[in-house]
Amino acid sequence: MEEEKDAFYVVKKEDIIGIYKSLRDLIAEAGISQAYDPSLRVYKGYGLSKQAEVYLGSCGLKNAAYSISASEVNDNTFGKLVPCPPQQPTSFRGSTSNRDPSPNRLHQILGKDLVGSTALYTGPRINHMNFANQVMPSTQMMPLDSPYYIIEFDGASKGNPGPAGAGAVLRTEDGRVVCRLREGVGIATNNVAEYRAAILGMKYALRKGFKHVRVQGDSNLVCMQVQGRWKIKSQNLVELNKVAKDLKDKFISFQINHVDREFNSEADALANQAVNLMNGQVQEDWLLK
Repeated sequence: MEEEKDAFYVVKKEDIIGIYKSLRDLIAEAGISQAYDPSLRVYKGYGLSKQAEVYLGSCGLKNAAYSISASEVNDNTFGKLVPCPPQQPTSFRGSTSNRDPSPNRLHQILGKDLVGSTALYTGPRINHMNFANQVMPSTQMMPLDSPYYIIEFDGASKGNPGPAGAGAVLRTEDGRVVCRLREGVGIATNNVAEYRAAILGMKYALRKGFKHVRVQGDSNLVCMQVQGRWKIKSQNLVELNKVAKDLKDKFISFQINHVDREFNSEADALANQAVNLMNGQVQEDWLLK
């Protein structure tokens, strides 16, 4: 496992915050990479400032891993942070078990030192994320205490181009499904369907009043182009990219990540169902109002 230079990790559970100097320490000490604990939020930052280290030291925290009351820190203590989903479990086979940590182990490590209130969606499934594809610091950051929602998207095209559909799932941060969406895309390429799926999810999230979202899909092209990190070579994607970015800017905080196909199966199934719908026809299944 290769560590990123100057990276550090902040774990928040209710009113206690833990700070880890490496992902390896986070996995080994907290054991949270494969455990589903909806009471945790994990954030990632770069370059823990000397001022922050001095302050933590003044609280008697001088080891590689710190823990401190949330009331003792503010939004400026750690600089800019982004939500940090768990890494791929297979990346740590050399040093960690493939089994979930026992409840007693989590209680010993987190219950005593990191006791707390807000939640990071680590999901009922472990989502495979690639940090290299995450939103860069120039985009809106998610505040520590704001609830956020997950938008899963996928597109399908039978023929590429051919009959196409878009699917999206809206979830709460603890993984509960709010809504499942299907939209017919007409005759289109897979990339067009992927864009339409991301746009579909964002439109409904805004319509529902969601202000902080994390978008994830298995189209690296859509993720990177929405971030502005890849050029758009196809003219028919230019307008779709503009629509997606306009929607993105309406959120207070926004993050988009690429995930492996196997971890996007629900949105994929919806997209394949949507292939049979007329262009622009939307079907909604609301589970939470």
